[in-house]
Amino acid sequence: MSSASFTPLDYIVLIVYLIGIISFGIIRGGRQASAQDYFLGKEHIPWWVVCFAIVAAETSALTFISIPGLAYLGNMTFLQVTLGYLLGRIVVSFLFLPAYYRGELSTAYAFLERRFGRKTRSFASVVFLFTRIAADGVRLFATAIPLKFILHVEYPFAIAILALVALAYTYFGGVRGVIWVDAVQMVVYIGGALVAAVMLVVGFEGGWGGITRAACEAGKFQIFDLGFGGDFFQKPYTLFAGLLGGGLLSMASHGTDQLIVQRVLTTRDLAASRRALIGSGIVIVGQFALFLLVGLLLYGHYHGMSPSAMGLRRADEIFPMYILGGLPPGVAGFIIAGLFAAALSTLAGSMSSMSASTVLDLYRPFAGGASDPAKELRISRIVTILWAGLLVVSALVFMNTTQAIVELALSIASFTYGGLLGTFLLGVLFQRPTQEDALAGFVAGIFIMIAVISLHLVAWTWFTLVGVSATLCIGGFLSLLPREQVERT
Repeated sequence: MSSASFTPLDYIVLIVYLIGIISFGIIRGGRQASAQDYFLGKEHIPWWVVCFAIVAAETSALTFISIPGLAYLGNMTFLQVTLGYLLGRIVVSFLFLPAYYRGELSTAYAFLERRFGRKTRSFASVVFLFTRIAADGVRLFATAIPLKFILHVEYPFAIAILALVALAYTYFGGVRGVIWVDAVQMVVYIGGALVAAVMLVVGFEGGWGGITRAACEAGKFQIFDLGFGGDFFQKPYTLFAGLLGGGLLSMASHGTDQLIVQRVLTTRDLAASRRALIGSGIVIVGQFALFLLVGLLLYGHYHGMSPSAMGLRRADEIFPMYILGGLPPGVAGFIIAGLFAAALSTLAGSMSSMSASTVLDLYRPFAGGASDPAKELRISRIVTILWAGLLVVSALVFMNTTQAIVELALSIASFTYGGLLGTFLLGVLFQRPTQEDALAGFVAGIFIMIAVISLHLVAWTWFTLVGVSATLCIGGFLSLLPREQVERT
């Protein structure tokens, strides 16, 4: 892959963009006086800004480069999963959000302490931290792929540059700076994808009909697949796997993951939170459709050549290769800026949410409550730096993976999401389960998922369903067992 076409103008566009978002994030974040300001914001943020920030936070570089690669090798059936994403957000909006707004919550896991106890909150926070550091390490590596070829550097250096840019405005701007930057970056990366799609069509001799003919003949415009047959649970992109698996995955990621819940809690009230969350689901369906379409256009542009025939190791490199392979001066820089926008939004959100969970869920309870605001703010910023460093380490671990990066990241998330969502559902839907029941169900759900994933029993879209079912069944069964009644006088 060559970066010969990445001209000085492209570098100027990219550098101006990076400097601009750092400055905007710091200025928009304002000054913080406490950890509460740093992680929740001093002012309520408009719902539409939070909506865009949610989309940007979950998008990352995976959507930008791996989803087109997925369509290049397959078809449009991944879109079925996004319909499940929308359904899951609707359920969260009416099932979880009212429970969150019944008290003043600082993180998603504060609800678990109020419902079950401190141990459940701490355990859920630790699980979230391990899941987020692994999944976002994959996302950070994905973003380093094009930067490596642009700067002619090795992956470790490219990874470090991206982490430092995201850390800069997260450290100084807090969650308010992160959210406002995310909203801007969503516009940038959607614009980049649209420009790429237009350039692909305009640059092909036969226009739209010519560039899509091969994809049509290969059946790549297929969206729905009922998937009935002996391998029903082994196929990840079927209608039922998408709606049920994607719905539960979205319920877990948008109802129990601090990365998203942190954003939702910055809105004015419950109604605004619902508009932001459901609106993000509508936007995400259109966004995935756009990136899948880019993959089909790339298929026509390269006449369906395999990645190995083009000298690539994985399909995730096809879109970056096109961007760097012959676009007009300035256009490549803008599209790469869009790629970085998608990545930095997730990385910054990850740093902020992991720091918030560490300080508010782990440090503050064991320190005996809120301490001196200035001291807690200093600790919060130090913790943010530490998590940024661990994200870099995590990205380095995944450098040699051969699996499609988007599937790897979603598989990692699904690994623990089932137990996490199941525990929240135990607390929201049932009154009888105690902390011991919830913890037992949570742990059992994770161990069952270890077995399911290790033995390759089902496709990744079914992971969350299996984990949720195991947690609910075990936690619910334990709550029905006879208990000793101790009378206190």
